[in-house]
Amino acid sequence: MFAESRRWLAYSQENLRVAALCLEGNLFNACLQNAQQAVEKALKALHLVSGLPLKKTHSIGELRSELLHVNVDPGISEDDAELLDTVYLPSKYPLGSVLPNFEPDAEMARRCLTIADHVVSSVAGNRFTPE
Repeated sequence: MFAESRRWLAYSQENLRVAALCLEGNLFNACLQNAQQAVEKALKALHLVSGLPLKKTHSIGELRSELLHVNVDPGISEDDAELLDTVYLPSKYPLGSVLPNFEPDAEMARRCLTIADHVVSSVAGNRFTPE
């Protein structure tokens, strides 16, 4: 179980690094995609470490709720989880998004990257139990 959770955390950390590089290059959609993925994978690692089954979902809010249900602090607020859930689809697909005329900017990308950095660091530093 811990080996699998470490793999999820390693992928999460990689997505976080890619998000930072994308922000530096003004690639805001890619930054948002990778920030969201970093948080999703970190929370999945935390699920596994906490004894929860791996859930096939992209919803940060859903992953957060399940952790809270078993008294595990996911390290992300409801508002921040909602923001990442809101930007997920429109950052991936140009048409049919839930936000019409979605155009991310540097401020939004920085905010999402900050959230991702906090969650990934929190899971890696304070909650992740090695094998």
